[in-house]
Amino acid sequence: MDFTGNLKKIIAGQNLDEESSASMLMDIFSGEISEARIGAFMAALATKGETFEEIAGAAKAMRRKAKRIQTLSKKVIDIVGTGGDASGSFNISTTTAFVVAGTGVTVAKHGNRSVSSQCGSADVLEELGLDLNTDPEIVEEAINDIGIGFMFAPLYHGSMKYAGKARQECGIRSIFNMLGPLTNPAAAGCQLLGVYAPELTEMFAKALKLLGVSKAF
Repeated sequence: MDFTGNLKKIIAGQNLDEESSASMLMDIFSGEISEARIGAFMAALATKGETFEEIAGAAKAMRRKAKRIQTLSKKVIDIVGTGGDASGSFNISTTTAFVVAGTGVTVAKHGNRSVSSQCGSADVLEELGLDLNTDPEIVEEAINDIGIGFMFAPLYHGSMKYAGKARQECGIRSIFNMLGPLTNPAAAGCQLLGVYAPELTEMFAKALKLLGVSKAF
């Protein structure tokens, strides 16, 4: 089914399967969908309520479009959160990443600037002197050589630009806000993941399972 057909299903309150969700996002990330239809998709899906299959499908599409990092370690972890809980909290995931890497576990941290906390992972690391625009090849080398590296999301997910204007104009929380923690460019097999609302815990756990993550907390 094409984008319009799937959009009509969502508007009618019907859930999409994983493949249909991935198809819609691939169309968006390929620049084939107008801002008006992207806005309609975001609003309709948010009104219906996202399912874990829809989230996993969207994440798979975003992963396919991402610039990838190749890791040598068989066990790689990402420590990340969705943000957006409006609590003004301290960004603990970055601190935790350093502690975990210090134990010898390979950390491929994926993150962005703050949404609602005092500072996001990117904000913390930038203040510590990290160049957020470091070439992915250098980040890959850091992960493989010293066991930790930071992947600044905008550098790895260029296809998100096609949804940027619609997201800005709509100004609503949408499925796009949920995809960051599920789209690690290094395909980390383990994740320590925080979500902005309790009702998302089971949904994200099921989505992670569909995405092939072996261990998640």
